[in-house]
Amino acid sequence: MKAAIVIGVGPDRGLGAQLCRRFAADGLKVIVAGRTSSTLEAVANAIEKSGGQAVPFVADATRESDVAALFDAAGSDLDLAIYNAGNNTPGRIIEMEADYFENAWRVVCFGGFLFGREAMRRMVPKKTGTLLFTGASASLRGRSGFGAFNSAKASLRTLAQAMAKEYAPDGIHVGHVVVDGAIAGDKIMNRFPDAASRQDSLISIEGIVDAFAFLYRQPERAWSFELDVRTSKEKW
Repeated sequence: MKAAIVIGVGPDRGLGAQLCRRFAADGLKVIVAGRTSSTLEAVANAIEKSGGQAVPFVADATRESDVAALFDAAGSDLDLAIYNAGNNTPGRIIEMEADYFENAWRVVCFGGFLFGREAMRRMVPKKTGTLLFTGASASLRGRSGFGAFNSAKASLRTLAQAMAKEYAPDGIHVGHVVVDGAIAGDKIMNRFPDAASRQDSLISIEGIVDAFAFLYRQPERAWSFELDVRTSKEKW
């Protein structure tokens, strides 16, 4: 059975968890990774009850040893790896502490490097595999009040593009999904009580997951590096 790793998994109605559910339903054994054991176990148990295969794995994306152990757990059947870890870190530059800026980079970009490197170390010898990164509108443009997040996401996108070009000759498909707007999931619903009343302005989780699934299924002679997903109401 082919295996997938998804890191950055939170509550069930979040992108990470829904990615796990989709690829488990498609027949992959999914390693459900993140920092909160109880959350990971809930997602994995739900997948198992639905007839899929899933294993929870606690890992910090910024710790080299954690990331290496995560890929060791996936074993030789690894076929798909998704980096969904991130932190939307607002703040004005003039008021920002150095470690706050650095942490944004570590979680978004440095963690992406560790994850991508370990994926390549397993996939390149087999000459097959797909590595996908979750991006944002911040990947493409700067925004006032989000300098740390913007720079980290832009760095991740450039890293992903470099990896796509570097490892395509080895048969590895690297892709990047730009999520341009707020997602209709638990995070936004819990933070903003009125969010449910404006669903048409929130991006469907299922639609984003479709984008990842599309990239994963692309044939070698028709690869895309990047897809962007937004609602019809989004100004871009």
